[in-house]
Amino acid sequence: MKFIVWLIRVLVFVLLLVLALSNTQTATLNFLAGYVWQAPLILIGLVFFIVGLLAGLVSALPMLFRLRFENGRLKRELRIAREAPVAVEPQPPMPPLI
Repeated sequence: MKFIVWLIRVLVFVLLLVLALSNTQTATLNFLAGYVWQAPLILIGLVFFIVGLLAGLVSALPMLFRLRFENGRLKRELRIAREAPVAVEPQPPMPPLI
């Protein structure tokens, strides 16, 4: 099964590499205020991919910190609960078996 997964990964990588190498034409991006950026299409795609990746990571940081804080709090509560003495209630006697 692992071989099939790695084979699919390699095929997807090769497909994307061929796609990237075939799109080396110069593209022009026109920004506001007359700014222009001319670069190969693959470079522009890579820049936007990295910007999107960074935006996703930055947007996930608050949730990551919140989960780490909650995890620490729950670990402290568990440690306190394990250290606390447990009150055992006496069991009622079993009825005699006939």
